[in-house]
Amino acid sequence: MAAIFCHFSSLRSSDATSLSSLSNFGIQSLRSSGVFTPSPITFPATRRRIACQTTSSVNGNANANQKDFLHISDFNKSTILNILDRAKEVKALIKSGERTYLPFKGKTMAMIFAKPSMRTRVSFETGFFLLGGHAIYLGPDDIQMGKREGTRDVARVLSRYNDIIMARVFTHQDILDLANYATVPVINGLTDYNHPCQIMADALTIIEHVGQLEGTKVVYIGDGNNIVHSWLLLASVIPFHFVCACPKGFEPDQETVKKVQHAGVGKIEITNDPKEAVRGADVVYSDVWASMGQKEESAKRRQVFQGFQVDEELMKLAGRKAYFMHCLPAERGVEVTDGVVEAPNSIVFPQAENRMHAQNAIMLHVMGL
Repeated sequence: MAAIFCHFSSLRSSDATSLSSLSNFGIQSLRSSGVFTPSPITFPATRRRIACQTTSSVNGNANANQKDFLHISDFNKSTILNILDRAKEVKALIKSGERTYLPFKGKTMAMIFAKPSMRTRVSFETGFFLLGGHAIYLGPDDIQMGKREGTRDVARVLSRYNDIIMARVFTHQDILDLANYATVPVINGLTDYNHPCQIMADALTIIEHVGQLEGTKVVYIGDGNNIVHSWLLLASVIPFHFVCACPKGFEPDQETVKKVQHAGVGKIEITNDPKEAVRGADVVYSDVWASMGQKEESAKRRQVFQGFQVDEELMKLAGRKAYFMHCLPAERGVEVTDGVVEAPNSIVFPQAENRMHAQNAIMLHVMGL
């Protein structure tokens, strides 16, 4: 078993965060009425593993006033926790039926999709609409960014029409170029390198169900892909224990691991033994073994990833208090069994819902609202 470790700093509760400006819209009354209780457990992404081309410095240039949301590590701990706090408040407001809080009224968002996605499109479009704005969907054939029209031209044109841009693309350099040339905030809806909005939603879900993120043990089982990179970047900002259990040859980007080690905030382990990895886990996390762009590798990957399926036996090793999470879509019977997805400790669907609430808070932050 190969493992990589880094220093685990002291922990503190994530509950000590300040109230946002939503207090003007009935937050205090919502708290007193109990709306802020955690969501009950309910039952019932397209990712591609690459070597990182370009990333932000981990925790080095964290900026609370960053215009764009490209990597979690672009922000400091306080800012990330404040965004998550804001997400809880806006979520409570929406679920209470409140419809007078419309910070995006009169604003438009351009949504660029080089990769299609149900959750990303619906969560962004619905969330922006519920807070008063109008979102414009631009599918893979509408722009053909980088082919029909250069990224820098797309960025400058859309900036003149819209107040914010969200993009879900393949190459990570595309999101960096888009942000570089845009004069409005750009949000990373997914690249081959990372998926920061997903992990912010995951962090919100863990806080709601476990009670806090700091000090928890999150164990990811599967390919060391863009989901893993975003978990690693979060561990460079928030002190928690993150373990990635993956087959040999499918480890996450080595440069990212080194940067997170250098940050010295969270405890990081990269291992090839899923059974040892899950012991004592607060959360066991899975993702598809072959993402969009890797489907021709599906048969081969199923052979290589034997022993990395999250099944009932693996969850027993994690312990009865461990929650199961999956960023979806899931191939039931492949990386996870149907029984695990449908078990009482599965929080897959509250996790999916939180995409919208976390993204609403991210948009409010980068737009300065």
